[in-house]
Amino acid sequence: MIDLRSDTVTRPDEQMREAARDAPVGDDVYHEDPTVNELQNRVAELLGTEAALLVPTGTMGNQVAVRTHTERGQEVLCERESHVYRWELAGLVQHSEVQPRTLDGGARGVITPEQVHEGHVERSGHRPGTGLLTLENTHNARGGVAMSVDTIAAAAAAAHEHDVPVHLDGARLFNAAVARDRDAAAFVEHVDSVMCCLSKGLGAPVGSMVAGSAAYIERARRTRKLMGGGMRQAGILAAPALEALSNRDRLAEDHRRAERLATGLDRIPGLDAHDPETNLVLVETDRPAEAVLEDCEAEGLLAVPFDDHLVRLCTHLDVTDDDIDEAITAAERAVGTAAGRHR
Repeated sequence: MIDLRSDTVTRPDEQMREAARDAPVGDDVYHEDPTVNELQNRVAELLGTEAALLVPTGTMGNQVAVRTHTERGQEVLCERESHVYRWELAGLVQHSEVQPRTLDGGARGVITPEQVHEGHVERSGHRPGTGLLTLENTHNARGGVAMSVDTIAAAAAAAHEHDVPVHLDGARLFNAAVARDRDAAAFVEHVDSVMCCLSKGLGAPVGSMVAGSAAYIERARRTRKLMGGGMRQAGILAAPALEALSNRDRLAEDHRRAERLATGLDRIPGLDAHDPETNLVLVETDRPAEAVLEDCEAEGLLAVPFDDHLVRLCTHLDVTDDDIDEAITAAERAVGTAAGRHR
């Protein structure tokens, strides 16, 4: 079975397993886990921030970040297809009790400075005020679009004109950095906090990071505790995550394979593949997406539905060139079999 549902399905390699087994550990709630501390310092260094904080998941990272930035009742500006709004079980409302104000970022999911200015609400006796702007890079629902540093800087500058902080959902930040040929720190320079996942393209079994100023991360640590994220001997999670950081440069291989996959799928009648910028491939389907995916699974290929006639495939650490060829062949068989049934 070729599993292209997500880059979260990767399995830890032997080096990661050995690192977890041998990791020096302590109680992280007391700041005493040396491996966690090493990971947090390393990620802060990579992102150019004063501090970083290990959290179990990207969703928790985003929710910790929002709660730490905002006050109850404030509005949060976010792109209407953003992960923090669409895919996190209304966590903005449930955890932070804030009101999302969605902005249409168009086909690329890009929020413009003009939209930030227009969406901003001044605090008054009748209005709660805008408490946060969230951005996403790469943009999941838009097919892994990698926003430029200038685009992020422009939107962030507009928010800062109103004294509104900015959080960057960088679940696949390192994919964006590779695609744009920039250091990850360049994308973080203009925002007030960032979340990045180590368990996606980098292949760690568990773990995401929230990064920002030292004062902000100290507050975020309290929020993490509130949300049940006060972990103890978490070095067994941090150690394989440290190993995963060495996989940053090889993300270019995933991007190359995504292009190859999209080219192959686009040649199949009934499928229309978008041109990928990173490791996500969106494919429009003539038939309902669920039906297409059922046929693909029967042929040995797994992917996920993204809309009624849209599916997403994701290349990752465990996928080879041969797997890409096999995936294209499996999709071709699935579509051909379906066509035969409907004659």
